[in-house]
Amino acid sequence: MLFRASAKTVAVMALDGSLFLHLTDRFIHTHGYRPGTSETRSWERSIPALAAALNDAGLGDVEVMLEYSLPLNSKRADAVLAGVHPVTGEPSYVVVELKQWSRALPHEDDPTLCHVDVYAHPVLNPVEQVRRYCEYLVNFNGAVAEHAHRVAGVAYLHNATESDVTGLREIERDGHGLLFTEQRRGAFLHHLRTRLSDSRPGAGAADELLSGVTVPSRQLMAVAAEEVRDRTQFVLLDEQQVAYRMVLNAVEKAKRGDRKEVVIVTGGPGTGKSVIALQLLGELYRRGIPALHATGSQSFTRTMRKVAGVRKREVQELFKYFNSFMTAEKNSLGALICDEAHRIRETSANRYTRAAHRTGRAQIDELIDVAHVPVFFLDEHQVVRPGEMGTVAEIEAAAGKRDIPCTVVPLDGQFRCGGSDAYLRWVVRLLGLEPGGPVGWEPDGRMQLLVADSPQEMESFLEARRTQGYGARMSAGYCWRWSPEPKPGDPLPLDIVIGDWVRPWNLRGDRSVSGAPPAALWATDPAGFGQVGCVYTAQGFEYDWSGVILGPDLVWRGDRWVTDRTASKDPVFKRSTPDADVDRLIRNTYKVLLTRGMVGTIVYSTDSETQEKLRDLSGSGRSVPVRA
Repeated sequence: MLFRASAKTVAVMALDGSLFLHLTDRFIHTHGYRPGTSETRSWERSIPALAAALNDAGLGDVEVMLEYSLPLNSKRADAVLAGVHPVTGEPSYVVVELKQWSRALPHEDDPTLCHVDVYAHPVLNPVEQVRRYCEYLVNFNGAVAEHAHRVAGVAYLHNATESDVTGLREIERDGHGLLFTEQRRGAFLHHLRTRLSDSRPGAGAADELLSGVTVPSRQLMAVAAEEVRDRTQFVLLDEQQVAYRMVLNAVEKAKRGDRKEVVIVTGGPGTGKSVIALQLLGELYRRGIPALHATGSQSFTRTMRKVAGVRKREVQELFKYFNSFMTAEKNSLGALICDEAHRIRETSANRYTRAAHRTGRAQIDELIDVAHVPVFFLDEHQVVRPGEMGTVAEIEAAAGKRDIPCTVVPLDGQFRCGGSDAYLRWVVRLLGLEPGGPVGWEPDGRMQLLVADSPQEMESFLEARRTQGYGARMSAGYCWRWSPEPKPGDPLPLDIVIGDWVRPWNLRGDRSVSGAPPAALWATDPAGFGQVGCVYTAQGFEYDWSGVILGPDLVWRGDRWVTDRTASKDPVFKRSTPDADVDRLIRNTYKVLLTRGMVGTIVYSTDSETQEKLRDLSGSGRSVPVRA
């Protein structure tokens, strides 16, 4: 939330201009960069219209929370109004989505999407947008989790007339999503008075909402079974819902017109790519459209099979690998959901591939050919192995060779790392994956960052978090030899040695040994805490607290990072792998490891100069409080 005050105060500050200066300052402090011109323009044009409506309705004492951050993700509602219900006397909340649009038309195939002149692609109907914000707030804020009736939602198009947006009303169904225009301003004021008392202040209700306990994130692996079968666990917001609808619409068009289309969904860690992928799979499965989910990750695919197919073996067969389609018939699927598509390889062939199938055909071509609508979910900054080539450019080029239309849908909001886009920006700046160099970490109240003095201290801190009910894992750069799998009953090899602290890597294989879970379940099985994970078992997963050990393959020297390929024990780096590729992949590896945590990250470097740099950047001048 960037600002909170009564409607009277908001109106006064909007009039003298101080409100927008305050919002800009708070935005910079929270996100680490200046708001865009379009954002500041929307504040200056839309907030005064809302404040005037509230005061004209006699609701000057209603509390207004501007740019209200939804829990555990980076999405912000334009405003949440807090007050007292005029009839029940209970706390009452109205989520408001403000639009400057003067004209909008519903999408020809899907009324939950709409067309606005200033946007090249369809956007979410604001009625649907605010309805989903309401549902998400109820799902994740303890103050209203058992009181859904206390939350209402409105989209206020204060520049629009009825005739210019009337088609958007087709999806009005309940109090979580109503639309009002300037032409129906009187009806808007009346609706606000039915939800908010004009005689009792709203500050107490605002306090209650802001102090509501955040309902723990329903992590992807824990609910995948229900997600595929019932589609009730997650609420898709904004561009997530747009991506979901765009894929479904493409599949329906392909079905009707015997045509192909490629859809690429891009986004950083935690933007909801896998959530959308699972919802798509479940919906297509229910519609009777042949579809499969595929990844290049054994850990991710096996975990999906385990949790989604625990009661139905046929559900397990929905989860494949990218190299499963070498001999598949063209267009045999309605859709292929390619999750973590940044892990696409040059070809599907490996040393076990039969000679007859070693055609040299590109893996991207196989994935495109097998379905009427291949869908690729990817993050180009998560490429961590030589030969991984799942990029937007590569996929667009492959589609272009066949004259297949290709749509790219970007995801911006993110749900991992406590919804902290400030933390994600700090990580990519830290590692030089975006220009500008490392910057100091400024706590934002969403994500915690700590530096440990030693791996012992890190492990003790994480163990303390586990006793409080949090999930936790330790991971490290691939800087220690990884011994072969021990025989059943034998202890795990203690490969990672840092001073007098020794621990094993996670298992490699698909069976449990000495109480440790198989590789594919390291990130989700509580027994995985005793081992240190590598990037290949951590990628694609999340846990509450993440401990990350930076090894000697990436060290800070003077004013820059230096990668030492000789310190890496990763067998995927061959002599023929160029130094520039090794540098990029090592940085990407640590980006993956540093963005697994939902609540906090604690880091430690085996290199003293790097350790001091991390301390300076994190603002940590001494050891972490293990019992904190």
